[in-house]
Amino acid sequence: MPHILIVEDEAAIADTLVYALQAEGFATRWLGLAGAALELLAREPFDLVILDVGLPDISGFEACKRLRRFSEVPVIFLTARSEEVDRVVGLEIGADDYVVKPFSPREVAARVKAILKRVAPREPARAARAGAFRVDPLRAQIHYHEQLLSLTRHEFRLLQTLLGQPERVFSREQLLDALGVPAEAGYERNIDSHIKALRAKLRLVAPAQEPIQTHRGLGYSYTPER
Repeated sequence: MPHILIVEDEAAIADTLVYALQAEGFATRWLGLAGAALELLAREPFDLVILDVGLPDISGFEACKRLRRFSEVPVIFLTARSEEVDRVVGLEIGADDYVVKPFSPREVAARVKAILKRVAPREPARAARAGAFRVDPLRAQIHYHEQLLSLTRHEFRLLQTLLGQPERVFSREQLLDALGVPAEAGYERNIDSHIKALRAKLRLVAPAQEPIQTHRGLGYSYTPER
């Protein structure tokens, strides 16, 4: 039974989420403060966090930044703001989805199920090589020139997707789908930020190589070293 942590200071909203999620078979825990949620997440595992942006002690954005220092648990933001800049910030700091109030609790439950399905382990896979890369899907690790890369969950999935089909050009929408983020959320340009971060980490290992190629107006691809 997946365990969902709801961090929301408005009791009425939290109650509707608890009811909708429990009706779908999820176990839930509700907290009203981000600080208490971070302490709990450091001690106990959860499968997903629903995090309000406008919390009274720490903003949801700041809480997510702190969470990403020690956990890659999926996060859905709840917010009353719908500006694109907020959606962009949300994804950049590691969120998986973004729901604007007012919302349908059943829709949130459906998004929770979709995200958990995407991040669930699939059939066992062995470590595989792609040029100078070695991908270990069971451990969610990628080595480059035999050096372990320090990757976020989004960076791992993004690089894994590119390495899986060398020379194929992936659009931003396709890469968003690989991350488990709906393209309609308006995050397409956020892929550029993840690619930039990935390239910086790869250059620390092999400064003269450029395995990730940009195809202007189209997207990105992985080109094996010659």
